[in-house]
Amino acid sequence: MLKQRIITALVLLPIALCGFFLLDGGAFALFIGAVVTLGAWEWARLAGFEAQSLRVTYAVAVAVLLGALYMVPAVAPLLLLVAVLWWLVATALVITYPDSSRFWGGVAGRLLIGLLILLPAWQGLVLLKQWPQANALIIAVMVLVWGADIGAYFSGKTFGKRKLAPKVSPGKSWEGLYGGLAASLLITLAVGLQQGWSVSGLLLALAGAALVVLISVVGDLTESMFKRQSGIKDSSNLLPGHGGVLDRIDSLTAAIPLFAALLWLAGWGSL
Repeated sequence: MLKQRIITALVLLPIALCGFFLLDGGAFALFIGAVVTLGAWEWARLAGFEAQSLRVTYAVAVAVLLGALYMVPAVAPLLLLVAVLWWLVATALVITYPDSSRFWGGVAGRLLIGLLILLPAWQGLVLLKQWPQANALIIAVMVLVWGADIGAYFSGKTFGKRKLAPKVSPGKSWEGLYGGLAASLLITLAVGLQQGWSVSGLLLALAGAALVVLISVVGDLTESMFKRQSGIKDSSNLLPGHGGVLDRIDSLTAAIPLFAALLWLAGWGSL
């Protein structure tokens, strides 16, 4: 398994780096759209579609919607707002699982939830790419999420005793959450001090980082919730040793729209 993970990472890393940081405009939107479309194919399985034809149909429908969103950029603000509201709802669904499963609306409801997860994540990245210091912003949100994951892993392994969401993801602990949050806040603080941010700017950045990290945890738990309900360990086996695309981006699907929305409210970019 470790060998598979390393080989997969070595193959995918240069592709991901080139796609994220060398592409712009329509090419970047297409690259991210391809990743999201693969995620949609996986989500269709979580929604209850076992037949490949149905899963492919859903993925194609998502790809078409992404194309429409790219052609009508004026809907971006609404989509970010919908995403923020959705992740608040998702928080409640995770907290109350398994009772909350009755509110998912069956297969149709799960397919709709897939759109609420995937479309805003794509939109958020496309927006970030259009704003000043685009690549730095993309790196920033990824470092926040990955820093939180690393901090949560080590603090949870060392100190973890109290389960965070035992009915959704038994391996996660409150101590891990605190450690991940602390790691991301320390990263934000270090960057702010190095950049010479004002006290008010630094406090706002720390508050924003905390929100992004907390919602990224909800993104992770949300996918875990649907996998647990479906009796599935990994969203797919597209990435040997790593599971599926959704398994790699679940935290980012929640973090990216909120990150973009907070930057927009701070006046960083235009919508």
